[in-house]
Amino acid sequence: MNAHDVMASPVVTVKPYSSVREVAQLLLSRRISAVPVVDDQGMLVGIVSEGDLMHRAEAGTERRYSWWLRPFVSDWAAADNYARAHASKVADIMVRDVITATPETPVQEIAAILEKNRIKRVPIVKNGQVVGIVSRANLIQAVASHRELLEVPLSDTEVRNTLLDHLKHQGWAHTSLLNVIVNGGVVDLWGFSESEAERKAIRIAAEQTPGVCAVNDHLMVQPIARWS
Repeated sequence: MNAHDVMASPVVTVKPYSSVREVAQLLLSRRISAVPVVDDQGMLVGIVSEGDLMHRAEAGTERRYSWWLRPFVSDWAAADNYARAHASKVADIMVRDVITATPETPVQEIAAILEKNRIKRVPIVKNGQVVGIVSRANLIQAVASHRELLEVPLSDTEVRNTLLDHLKHQGWAHTSLLNVIVNGGVVDLWGFSESEAERKAIRIAAEQTPGVCAVNDHLMVQPIARWS
């Protein structure tokens, strides 16, 4: 699944010369948390989010520094905060270095981008123009809308072999201590696991195996003795 499969499109945008008040009204009326900024040719030049409007003079939330803190704040930072609190145009408060992705970017990469950069959305850009936007909410919607592909029913032997083969490729799974019995799609897990975390992971692996309709977990937790 790629970005174009989950992105919101078309995208609401504003111009660099749009007013800050217009952006605030737009975010509220459209119930969105950010809006890309494009120039007159439709090229992405920035983005404005709710965070950029948090410390504004109109709301009385402008950053103010205590006398003891002011010496630790650079003149550049103080001036920048003043500009962001009092600016009337989007160009003066927008983030210019926008992290983007393409329509073909896999959703797992989108999730990694959001997590790594601690951001809530990524504009999807093609030839410099915004064609969509993927937010955390869009990824959650993809999970909620997921449908399992129709599969040919597997025999109990195939289910067992598929599960064991999968676990043998997991570095954390001690399959030599595990026994799996499958009867009518119901999996019974017997044996030992080294930890509750391993036990849980084995159960989840069984539940996610194609052809499994139920899992009975009889595993016992027994740390493995390690000899030096």
